[in-house]
Amino acid sequence: MGSEGSGVEVLLELAAEAFRARNFQLAAEVYQCQLRGLKQPKEELEVHLKRAQCLALGGRLAEAVPQYQLLCQQGRLRAEHLEVLVGCLAEGMRGSQGWAQGEPLARGLLSCRRCTGTLFEPVTLRCGHTYCRSCLEKERESSQRAPCKVCREKLASSSYKINVVLNSFLGKYHPAETRALTLRHEGNILYKNKRPQAALEKYHEAIALAPKDHLLLSNRAQINVSMKYFEDALRDGNAACSIQPFWSKGHLQKAQALAGLQKMDKALKEYLICIALDSENRTAKMEAQRILCDLLSPIAENMHQRLPDIMRLLAPRSRIKGIVLNSLNSRNSSNIFENSCKATIDEADIGVKQEWKAHTYGSLTTSAQMISDKVDTLKNLPADQLAWTSPEKTTSLKTKHSLVKEDEPGTTEGYSKCIKRARTQSPSRERDDPSEFVDPFDLECSLCMRLYYEPITTPCGHTFCLKCFERCMDHSPKCPLCKEDLSEYQALRQYNRTVLIEELAAHHLPEELAERKRVNDEEMAELSNLNNDVPIFVCTMAYPTVPCPLHIFEPCYRLMIRRCMESGSKQFGMCLSDPVKGFAEYGCMLEVRNVEVFSDGRSVVDTIGRRRFKVLRHSEKDGYSTADIEYLEDEKVEGENYAELLRLHDLVYDQAYVWSSSLKQILKTRILSHFGPMPKKDTDIQASPNGPGWCWWLLAVLPLENRAQLPFLAMTTLRERLKGIRRVLLFMSRNLPR
Repeated sequence: MGSEGSGVEVLLELAAEAFRARNFQLAAEVYQCQLRGLKQPKEELEVHLKRAQCLALGGRLAEAVPQYQLLCQQGRLRAEHLEVLVGCLAEGMRGSQGWAQGEPLARGLLSCRRCTGTLFEPVTLRCGHTYCRSCLEKERESSQRAPCKVCREKLASSSYKINVVLNSFLGKYHPAETRALTLRHEGNILYKNKRPQAALEKYHEAIALAPKDHLLLSNRAQINVSMKYFEDALRDGNAACSIQPFWSKGHLQKAQALAGLQKMDKALKEYLICIALDSENRTAKMEAQRILCDLLSPIAENMHQRLPDIMRLLAPRSRIKGIVLNSLNSRNSSNIFENSCKATIDEADIGVKQEWKAHTYGSLTTSAQMISDKVDTLKNLPADQLAWTSPEKTTSLKTKHSLVKEDEPGTTEGYSKCIKRARTQSPSRERDDPSEFVDPFDLECSLCMRLYYEPITTPCGHTFCLKCFERCMDHSPKCPLCKEDLSEYQALRQYNRTVLIEELAAHHLPEELAERKRVNDEEMAELSNLNNDVPIFVCTMAYPTVPCPLHIFEPCYRLMIRRCMESGSKQFGMCLSDPVKGFAEYGCMLEVRNVEVFSDGRSVVDTIGRRRFKVLRHSEKDGYSTADIEYLEDEKVEGENYAELLRLHDLVYDQAYVWSSSLKQILKTRILSHFGPMPKKDTDIQASPNGPGWCWWLLAVLPLENRAQLPFLAMTTLRERLKGIRRVLLFMSRNLPR
């Protein structure tokens, strides 16, 4: 007995392991074997249910239905037991119609991605995407705050400020919808305060202003359902689904209206559509399970009513459906076998009645095969017929069309036309867009007075061009318009572009946007020119190949570094200051290797010297110096002159090495951390236009005044530079302690 129990446990564990590995075929077979030896009702119920779930998940719905039937006959089937079956039915519907979960809605530019309606009191998040303020506040109040629908970034917990530009745009170019949104908001408050009749009146006014707003229609349907006005709710639900066929909430409201009218088979279909579009909709799942459980109920007097409901849901072939439905619609149950099996049934005979049930459920299980067959049936159809094809276009899909074409008030066309229209055009409110001629002034930056380019929206709700805003932050961490402190926003430096304003400019002002982009490209090309108007940092000496770390805190140089990075050149000139001309005649180009920006806007810039230059013309731009320059190169020598130059080079290098080695350890450590080790000899001393790198390293570490170092930068012969370095080294050697 003990070994037998142990064997059962082993097999059950094997079945559970197969289930976890998604080998539903094996799991179903193991559970089938276990059913023979189980005697405890509780264990038998569990195994029957698990086997039914394995069959459903394995795509064998025709075999799964009898398992659920058996539980029904025993009176042990509850709604929650049908979760897997409902999920498989919804998944089959999704697959057979060629849907993807979360099928994209036909959205307008000014739609909120949370409520799917037109934006009301728009708020732009730090990620750059815009939502209704009420939608964001609902999310904040919920225990599990959802991230941004587009980029999945976590929502900030700070207060939400209305985007001033977008709110003004809506009020100016969509006044009717803006008024309708206000009425919707007022209606929602009334409904929340348990005044549904007053809320309904608000929605009547709102829909009169925006008759094709699917969200208004859906909300009014919900109010009508709560007041048991199911016919009116169904009309609104049909209209909402016609406008947005892939919107799960519209199908949910339609299903609730149908359920209120006791049209359970049609309500179940709508709940399954809702689940197919949104698998996380718990309300639709629970209601679908409850209705399916009721339809599978074995009560004899209701059997002839409930089975046709399931057949309409599952049967893919009109032949199968016709046989069963014609049989079940007859008052005399003996017609079942007269029409299908040509047999006579005695209703008084209980055994024959059980045979009648078995035959009917057998037809049901056969028709349940549609979930796997329908995909193959649709493979050869054109793409435009893969969704709710009408019977006029194809007779083979007549049954499928009949599942969804409602003979209800407010329905004027089949789903095939609705979905085709949704896939090829945007909502009517965008087609009849009153903002055909948008004034560019409504999308202009208040700082540069030009069309927004790379617009960003601050936490206070104001929008600026990115470059304009950064220039303001260089001087003060406050909003240029309302003076709100933006120190935290500046510290995060999440300057993400406002997507909706970019889309509005591209949609309504394409020519102006193209011109704005052209001007910006010209400005960037001018900034990337490294001969004319080159930015000059007036500070210290810089040398080719030598690192030069900088601490940037002045607003003008913040702007200069940012422009160097944006233009892509990543280079600027470094010159000593000059009391007469402003900066010296000679300098060195620096290339930015890394920029570390602090929360207050300061930055540490890691640069390295590149080329020497001579200043031809001094100038200024936006607070920092610029210059027209020409680059310097060392003259090359050959023959005996090269041999003599090489001997001089080796002599001076040895002197430099001896001097650097004689320094105190503390000085060596500082030099090493700042400039790195002394470079080795070059194999070709004339390979670089600037000469050997060790010369510039030595000049950077020698204790010379800047004015004494500047002439070395201007020299264009290596011989002259080496002789000058040798004189300095001889002088330094005399002062060394003996």
